[in-house]
Amino acid sequence: MSSLPGLPLPFLRVPPVFLRTPPDAQRQAGVRALLGQWDREAFRAVATRSWPGAEPVLPRLSRAADHGLLWFGAAAGIAVLGRSARSRRAAVRGVASLALASTVINTVGKRSVRRARPLLDAVPVMRRLKRQPFTTSFPSGHSASAAAFAAGVALESRGWGAVIAPVAVSVGFSRIYTGAHYPSDVLAGAALGVGAAFVVRALVPTRAQLPSPGRPQAGAPALPGGEGLVIVVNQRAGTADSAVRVRELLPLAEIVECEPGELTEALEKAARRGRALGIIGGDGTINSAAVAAVEAGVPLAVFPGGTLNHFAYDLGIETGDDTCRALENGEAVRVDLGRFTPVPPGGGKPAADERPGYFLNTFSLGVYPELVNIRERWSPRIGGWPAGVLAAARVLRRGHPLRAEVEGRERPMWLLFAGNGVYRRVGPTPGHREDLADGLLDVRVVHGGRWPGLRLLAAALAGPLSRSPVHANEQRHTLRVSGLAPGTQLAFDGEVRGAPPALVLDKAVGALTVYRPESLL
Repeated sequence: MSSLPGLPLPFLRVPPVFLRTPPDAQRQAGVRALLGQWDREAFRAVATRSWPGAEPVLPRLSRAADHGLLWFGAAAGIAVLGRSARSRRAAVRGVASLALASTVINTVGKRSVRRARPLLDAVPVMRRLKRQPFTTSFPSGHSASAAAFAAGVALESRGWGAVIAPVAVSVGFSRIYTGAHYPSDVLAGAALGVGAAFVVRALVPTRAQLPSPGRPQAGAPALPGGEGLVIVVNQRAGTADSAVRVRELLPLAEIVECEPGELTEALEKAARRGRALGIIGGDGTINSAAVAAVEAGVPLAVFPGGTLNHFAYDLGIETGDDTCRALENGEAVRVDLGRFTPVPPGGGKPAADERPGYFLNTFSLGVYPELVNIRERWSPRIGGWPAGVLAAARVLRRGHPLRAEVEGRERPMWLLFAGNGVYRRVGPTPGHREDLADGLLDVRVVHGGRWPGLRLLAAALAGPLSRSPVHANEQRHTLRVSGLAPGTQLAFDGEVRGAPPALVLDKAVGALTVYRPESLL
């Protein structure tokens, strides 16, 4: 730079007063320096202190958490050992929270604050990691993953959360113990991990956040220890373990075991004899118990004991322990029963002697009843899921569309589905119901035509569309179906029977009182 005429270069310098740091910036710098000093002192205190028993454990634990392997193994253990839908959800939620936290840390966190790793002078050689991390120090990715997994699991299952929390805390501390991170790195990572778990919960609510699936009912009697409760057990529904657990929890309950052919009679007698009727079994067994309970005017206690247990899970009952808590406190809700009633083909009201059928979950016509028949025939030989795959392949390859009149309009259909309450998923495949007392039938129709498999798949993937070229979806209070050929079969709650020439679908609104705890945690 050259000087202006008549002015030497020094006169162009900025006066020192304009180079002074503003007071706010000085205070911020002082706070950062103080926090940094405390952080280093805490790190040195951990490094120089003797921790009996930690040396053979913490370095190995820290290495085990590399790349989330420790938490993936924990998720698998929770899913297998828990043996319940809640445990499986807890494992999935934990992994999802971990994935989000890890993504944020590695793409934003470590690139925003490029802090150097601690000096290892004060850390004993035996504690140090064999392979030192090469990324920046702030925040701790291991701590974020540990906190995210533990928080995600705890939001779905407090019991498993209590098991995982000490391990997560130990992983976080191991990062300071081995000299990989400063304490503030670990605290910041943990905070981000917990935040990730809550973000996942905001996107996918936990079961406890869902609204009550029925109408509150105060008239159900409290039955401590099961006194006054008569429980019927379907011996062929895979209920052995459930029955043993229920005997332990409800020592005062009367338990009646029966074969499938004796089920209806046993349920009717039990409903007349007790203050409440209990049932251990799958959806088909629970269907029969619900009808017996409604006819006798007593509340129903459901203990899941079948293969799928759709009604119990939509109700919020995942284990017998949930039902026992509701019985202890007299907590119950009213839910709807789906109903199908034979009617004269030409129209008019049903005959006085015609007894309706009921469904708790779903009713269907078309390919599904045939699929159920094939699955039930093969499942004792090759197992339930392989039998289901075989049945679907045979039905889609050899099946024919059903011809029937729906509300007076004749049409070919691969499937007519009616749900007892609106399912959250759109398409013919049922999902989860948030309200079991909405008074509505969730009706789905997959139109006839070539390539039934592709049509069913396209309807299932239709997303929020209520109609498409291959399917239609409506919510109705009643539905009339007629023109059914002799030999046509219908399916409801996994059971199959012959269909009448014409029938009307509707709802018995709030007809069933069923025990359910107010809190699902």
